Amino acid sequence: MSSKKTLLILAGGLGSRYKGLKQVDGILENGSPILEYSIYDALEAGFSKVVIIVNTLIPQSYIERLNAISQARNFELHWVYQEMNSIPLQGFDYPEREKPWGTAHAVLCAKYAIQEPFIMINADDFYGKEAYLLAANEIDHHHISDSEFGMIAYPVSTTLSGHGTVARGICTLDAENYLIRVEEQTSIQKLNGSIIYTENGQNIKLDPDTLVSMNFFIFNPHIFCSLEAYFYDFIESDPTSKQEFYIPSAVQRMIDENKVKVKVKASPSQWMGVTYADDKKSIKDFLISEIKNNRYPEDLWS
Repeated sequence: MSSKKTLLILAGGLGSRYKGLKQVDGILENGSPILEYSIYDALEAGFSKVVIIVNTLIPQSYIERLNAISQARNFELHWVYQEMNSIPLQGFDYPEREKPWGTAHAVLCAKYAIQEPFIMINADDFYGKEAYLLAANEIDHHHISDSEFGMIAYPVSTTLSGHGTVARGICTLDAENYLIRVEEQTSIQKLNGSIIYTENGQNIKLDPDTLVSMNFFIFNPHIFCSLEAYFYDFIESDPTSKQEFYIPSAVQRMIDENKVKVKVKASPSQWMGVTYADDKKSIKDFLISEIKNNRYPEDLWS
């Protein structure tokens, strides 16, 4: 039985390594950025509501474009701005801080827009059709609750860039595929035929099938209660002007405090992303092949 499901897209990042506003950067001549392929896949999987977290740099012309698409395709669409003061902070002042507080803060900004189970994704990651079908199945079969969340993870070998190192959350699972911890490594790359990351000056090899988090979570709205409490704890810890409140860290704390279990499903889909500007050609070629294989129409919304 189908349940109401929401797609939450984090599109507020500034993309410093990409050198541009990649959230709305069209990939093919149809002008659709990656996030529209995510919306397309989610709608096909039975999602009917989309919430997008954005910053003030998102062009009004793009907002109007997607509003028109939502009306034509009859799905609910909400825009939520993530700003420094989106969550009130009485008695705290950070004059040197130049941007909001990170991905967990972004999710918390959607608190009043979401009352149903939802998936959270990055705007600039292509996750593939099967990932959304897996997530929809978890929600529709009531596996997602206030005490159990989900994650769609990917083999690390499918998530690398040929143009530099990447940051990935390495997953450790128990015998039943529940998450024990996510360990963020920021220097993962392919080197001399092996996948390695560097820690304390040493190169450490990773098995190509090691599952990594790509920020594809399946949440119950109960998470907002914990995020709000954790965010105020984070602020009271006197963070530096560049420190961020990350969603994997918040989920890890919920696991450690026995508030939630997180079931991990390995995605059979090909992940694609644009960490660097030169990654754009790879995903362009990939989408062209997907269109030739009739996985997507040439124009998503025609």
